[in-house]
Amino acid sequence: MIEKLGCRLSRICEHEHVLTLRFNRISHGRLLNAMFSMVSRLGNGVFWYVLMLALLLRYQLEALPAVLHMVAVGLSSLLLYKWLKGKTLRPRPYKLNNEIHVTVAPLDQFSFPSGHTLHAVSFTIVILAYYPGLAWLVVPFTLLVALSRLVLGLHYPTDVMAGTLIGAAIASISFAISI
Repeated sequence: MIEKLGCRLSRICEHEHVLTLRFNRISHGRLLNAMFSMVSRLGNGVFWYVLMLALLLRYQLEALPAVLHMVAVGLSSLLLYKWLKGKTLRPRPYKLNNEIHVTVAPLDQFSFPSGHTLHAVSFTIVILAYYPGLAWLVVPFTLLVALSRLVLGLHYPTDVMAGTLIGAAIASISFAISI
């Protein structure tokens, strides 16, 4: 049974490597590489910090609950994803495949889960609960952040999927706790 499972996992890993390489080939074009590199840098936190500041400037004290909620979710997300990366120790795709080109330095050594995606999803869920009219801005940005992780060769699809699920779970739990 374990051998069969190992074989299935091996096949999944092979398919994931192929898919990762296909996504990464998108970054070989200068314009797309520059765009996804910028999205990645903004996804480091800059976009979210500027959004929090803009909300405070626009809505003043009315925005404080949303911003504090985002801060709490961000700190929780950071602690959990750092802990998971330290436990799983999954190497980044470019470390295992010389065909994967990386033009953006990773923030840390390991791949699983995608912290950029985790934070983007959790922040998006929180901000949309308070300001649904910002969907036009945060949803496309979050999708681009998740895609950038694949295109830039920094993550596998399962890293991004896990980041999405964990980010959604953290945001959901934060609303359950705050009630």
